[in-house]
Amino acid sequence: MRRWNGWGDDTIEFALNEDALGFLAQRVGAGRPVADAAFEQACARIAPSRLPPHALIDGLIDTSAEVRLRNALGQSLPDWLRLRYGVIETAPDGVAYPESAEQVRALIDYAQQFGVALIPQGGGTSVAGHLTAPAGARPVLAVNLTRLRQMYYLDTESQLATFGAGVFGPDLEAQLRARGYTLGHFPQSFEYSTLGGWVVTRSSGQQSLRYGRIEQMFKGGKVETPAGTLDIPTFPASAAGTDLREMVLGSEGRLGILTEATVRVTPLPEYEAFHAVFFPSWAAAETAVRQVVQAGLSLSMLRLSNPLETTTMLALAGHKKLIAALERYLSWRGCKDGKCMLMIGVSGRKTAAKAALKDALALTATHGGVHIGRKMGDKWKQNRFRNVYLRNAAWQHGYAIDTVETAVDWPRVGTMMQALEAAATGALAQHGEKVHAYTHLSHLYAQGASVYSTFVYRLAGDYEQDLARWRTLKHAVSMAIVENGGTISHQHGVGSDHAPYLVAEKGELGLSAMRAMFAHFDPQQIMNPGKLLP
Repeated sequence: MRRWNGWGDDTIEFALNEDALGFLAQRVGAGRPVADAAFEQACARIAPSRLPPHALIDGLIDTSAEVRLRNALGQSLPDWLRLRYGVIETAPDGVAYPESAEQVRALIDYAQQFGVALIPQGGGTSVAGHLTAPAGARPVLAVNLTRLRQMYYLDTESQLATFGAGVFGPDLEAQLRARGYTLGHFPQSFEYSTLGGWVVTRSSGQQSLRYGRIEQMFKGGKVETPAGTLDIPTFPASAAGTDLREMVLGSEGRLGILTEATVRVTPLPEYEAFHAVFFPSWAAAETAVRQVVQAGLSLSMLRLSNPLETTTMLALAGHKKLIAALERYLSWRGCKDGKCMLMIGVSGRKTAAKAALKDALALTATHGGVHIGRKMGDKWKQNRFRNVYLRNAAWQHGYAIDTVETAVDWPRVGTMMQALEAAATGALAQHGEKVHAYTHLSHLYAQGASVYSTFVYRLAGDYEQDLARWRTLKHAVSMAIVENGGTISHQHGVGSDHAPYLVAEKGELGLSAMRAMFAHFDPQQIMNPGKLLP
């Protein structure tokens, strides 16, 4: 069963061994385990439902405290704090499970008639506060779309597939793979996130270098809005004014509810491999990956860890003797303190993929890159969706893990990385605590790169103190992003957590245009209020 107050399947554990715990204790101090609130205790905090009864929606809505709690929050750190401590300040008044676009339409009509706010949701994996019910007198209905999960149509000539927007990543891929195709969209949340969620938050998958981000994949669909149904046809290209897809992409439920999406798919790759390369320094590594991506090689992934993330990954890997042997070999090859690890992925026709890998390795070698083969790459692929379970294990030992991500042009990549880690360090110092901050470039472009930082620090064991620590940290790193010219979100969306910083990127005129567009489709402002726009 899926955890109600953590990540993923409750039968899966990502254990931290004694060496790993010793590493964290050395970096930030010994953790103090926190006693979690019981599920029953958290359910008891759920207030009675305020939803007006109506025959039209009988059977579609569940108002039990248990279901409302499981649909109340996402996976951000403040969401975790509320769930773990049992401090459920707000929750939806009910959860609807529509099985068709017609039922979604009925729910929107009901919400308009009675002034009910709607929060569309899929897998509940948001880490930016997309799902939090707004406080106030207005009833709130969560619309869980995961029963809209079938593949409606596969056009093999155009390589387009149409799905219900609530389809989970593994189900989507299984339906495509049975026909010899793949979407190729693999965010770390892949197992529990949905196609609709990817579209409305502008998600990016781990192999976007080959398959593209979700905006390159999304080709059309249907959105039920309070003003009516928005039907977006597919075209290979169009010069006919504003692209309606762009209104839906990144709209985060403010426009309406995406019920189906048509996406570009590709044949399953004949060959796929992931290889690891180590560099002696960050300067050498950054230069190498920039040249590789700008060379336009047919790779599927480039993922570069900075020195501290590389050290952390090796420390948490286990297999102490093997890692020690690897360290000795790398030291002999010139990769000692300050070394960085690059993961290179190739997918496609075997001859073309191997040729691209060969060219990439030749380029990295000119900057001191040491290729160590596929073993670490195979291990990474095996655990690519399980590493996030580390958050559960860390919490059990008294540590919080949070992340922030942005994207900047190449001249600002190194500065941004340093600024984020320094901002986090300064923020936790205000609370008398240390933070273990490390960074990787998760997606690379000819123009620049995403900068993805992780922060590990100790829990206080008190809800208010831990929330205060998070708020200080979040504000500091978000301001570092703004002050260094980065986007407030490269792949996680805006939600409520990032909304205060959006004006730096869009400007007041841009925000006004967004408000006007949402008001056109949703004049009563019932769609996911309080999200995306400050």
